[in-house]
Amino acid sequence: MPLHPKIQRALEKNARLPPMESFSPAEIRAGEMAAYAAVPRREVAHVEDRLIAGPRGELKVRIYRPDAEGGHPLMTFFHGSGFVICSLDTHDGLCRQLCACAGAVVVSVDYALAPENKFPAAVDDCLAAVRWSGEHAPDLGGDRLRHVLAGDSAGGALALVTAMRIRDEGGPPIKAQILMYPVADYPDPEPPSYRERGTGCGLTAAAMHYFWGHYLRDRADGEHPHASPLRATDFTRLPATYVMIAEYDPLRDEGERLVDKLVAAGIDTTCVRYADMNHGFMSWVGIIDRSAEALQAACEWLASRL
Repeated sequence: MPLHPKIQRALEKNARLPPMESFSPAEIRAGEMAAYAAVPRREVAHVEDRLIAGPRGELKVRIYRPDAEGGHPLMTFFHGSGFVICSLDTHDGLCRQLCACAGAVVVSVDYALAPENKFPAAVDDCLAAVRWSGEHAPDLGGDRLRHVLAGDSAGGALALVTAMRIRDEGGPPIKAQILMYPVADYPDPEPPSYRERGTGCGLTAAAMHYFWGHYLRDRADGEHPHASPLRATDFTRLPATYVMIAEYDPLRDEGERLVDKLVAAGIDTTCVRYADMNHGFMSWVGIIDRSAEALQAACEWLASRL
């Protein structure tokens, strides 16, 4: 299928812009804030920021509640970023949509970004935040036994790695996880989708190398399963998993390989491949119809697992 026409028009509009990797992380972060400014902010009952204890000091989270009642599903969410950019604010719109659609208390995590804090700082922040969410679930209006992890892109990697660490190192029970076009592997070697979809589709292969270069301390970190979860040796005893894959995405192939490994390990796995979408399409719920359809499908799957 061709790209969705709204996405195609946006790519054509931005085609003359300098490549992302020609800017500093600080410059990209400022530009991302401007890009996300047009995303609709759906009303939810309550939104608040809190500071919690993290591995290196205070860690900021943003909590979304669908209403004042208790016993809702609890979702800990990790935003996409390439491990370098984006924030609670860039993904505020998506978290509001998840809160309303899933009827869940959403805890969005402001984990440490590279290059200021390289691997494994973000991984450690996310594990601490999930443990905090589980411990404080009743106070947040959430159900500790219906705890879900979710994330897009780099956030998808962080969700999966956190699920693996909780399995191996202990933490609150995790019922399910939603991985939106996740980063799953350090691209050495590059998969075919890096060549097929690495230019002209939004996220580029060059940008991914730029992000990895800022995130890792050295190339050896790329072999570590906490950086590249696809390189883990054990995919058993993970929660039910929903994976979204976009055709026009350099991360397409690693997402599909991840699904194969989960299925082979006997994990309850659902994969939906969006043939007309590119990387990051879930950020445009309220603007692009297919994004809203994808959100609804994920929330329906989640309800069936909870």
